[in-house]
Amino acid sequence: MINCLSYEEPLGISLAVLALSLSGTTAMVLAIFIKHRNTPIVKANNWKLTYTLLISLLLCFLCSLLFIGRPQVMICLLRQAAFGIIFSVAVASVLAKTVTVVLAFMAIKPGSRMRKWLGKGFANSVVFCCSFTQVSICIAWLCTDPPFPNVDMNSLAEEIIVECNEGSTILFSCVLAYMGFLALVSFTVAFFARKLPDTFNEAKFITFSMLVFCCVWLTFVPTYLGAKGKYMVAVEIFSILASSAGLLSCIFVPKLYIILWKPELNCKEQLVKSKKQKGDI
Repeated sequence: MINCLSYEEPLGISLAVLALSLSGTTAMVLAIFIKHRNTPIVKANNWKLTYTLLISLLLCFLCSLLFIGRPQVMICLLRQAAFGIIFSVAVASVLAKTVTVVLAFMAIKPGSRMRKWLGKGFANSVVFCCSFTQVSICIAWLCTDPPFPNVDMNSLAEEIIVECNEGSTILFSCVLAYMGFLALVSFTVAFFARKLPDTFNEAKFITFSMLVFCCVWLTFVPTYLGAKGKYMVAVEIFSILASSAGLLSCIFVPKLYIILWKPELNCKEQLVKSKKQKGDI
């Protein structure tokens, strides 16, 4: 009997439907932010980083579909590398958002030299450098000991596991460890920036989203190592979907609430009023 997570069984169908539903939700959120791109809440949080984060989350949901179905040579080569690179772009975008908030606050102080760091180029450089490092790790992995389709007839009695062997376990671990490092840095910076006096400061939302992200992947490691066959693949898919959904909901739901249900708060007058009140306090 073949053990492989496929679209023909309830588990595979459920995960695929969940991935497509979350992809559709992300596309809707992106469309809403594009429509309201000229409003203060979108402008205040660097709309380019926001679009980059939403597109990378959309691709994260879609890349989970690569893990469903009978493993093929090209699929095995692409799925872990694509997942690692896209996730790194998403987390790097979150990190760039957080660092931008901190620098913006520091730049308003008299005599601050931080103003020269602020600008479109800085945030883009953070995303590029963090993503390039992950790309380099993945290239080294694919060039030295890449993943390949494998048949395991020993792990389960009376079942043949058809899976992707990850090749170099060390480099696969490096991909996961690097994502964990980026998430930890993002969480740390956001945690210390969560109380900065900014009307649209999203650091507190990023802190919670990174906490969810880290909890999901800390749970993933022992569960993944203890699972076999299609359940090992299902654990990774669920972790990808859960952590991406955590980022999407924690960071964007508060903004959507203001954009769709509290539009009176999404105006320049409210921004000036809030800053004035904080200054009086």
